[in-house]
Amino acid sequence: MTEQKPVSPWNYKPWWCQPWSIILTGVTLISGSWLLLKTIWLTVLISIPVIAWMGFFVLYWPQLMIRSGILESYKE
Repeated sequence: MTEQKPVSPWNYKPWWCQPWSIILTGVTLISGSWLLLKTIWLTVLISIPVIAWMGFFVLYWPQLMIRSGILESYKE
């Protein structure tokens, strides 16, 4: 009996849409805003939507894809 691996939605995404690239982009945007502006309130203002975007695509979106069952149709 072969053990089935869980389907990963990341197998169907390009390199620029992988968890590491999403996190790297978010950290770069937040760090860049601090390095360029040196204003904490502006960096926080920029950080809120960026962290929400990262959280959605790294934590929430994969679970939605797995639960939807749409990836099962792509399995061989």
